[in-house]
Amino acid sequence: MAFMVKHMIGGQLKDLTGGIGEEKKPEAEKSEAAAKGMTEEEFEQYQEQLAEEKLERDASFAQKKAERATIRTHFRDKYRLPKSELDDTQIQAAGDDVELPTELAQMIAADNQEEEQKQSVLGQLNRLQNLDLDQLKDKAQATVEDLKKTTADKCEVM
Repeated sequence: MAFMVKHMIGGQLKDLTGGIGEEKKPEAEKSEAAAKGMTEEEFEQYQEQLAEEKLERDASFAQKKAERATIRTHFRDKYRLPKSELDDTQIQAAGDDVELPTELAQMIAADNQEEEQKQSVLGQLNRLQNLDLDQLKDKAQATVEDLKKTTADKCEVM
């Protein structure tokens, strides 16, 4: 019964005073913490923990974006494609300490070694060694003999 009287009179009293002297914010915080079954200190720690976890997730996400940008930059350099300012911005935002993933770096190093070997003089010699020299020698001799026959028929000196 007291509840009914307080509810009826309290509502009218609030209307008359215009809500002066009411502080809803502390009650809202208390009710939010109480709703989760925590004290105010526990609730504050919980909120701080959530904020820290969000910062960690954001930092991890930025790091992953920068790694992807590094990979794209590498392939743009390798295939001589135009550079992207977005990738450069993402790498700089991560603090410029972004490196290629180790697996990819190993694959790139292996590819670079193969390309260097192919382009070097020794690499060219290795390609020549793979040729069948006997077959090449036979073709050269046959060509020379054909030239001698054709020139012998036409040339009186030979």
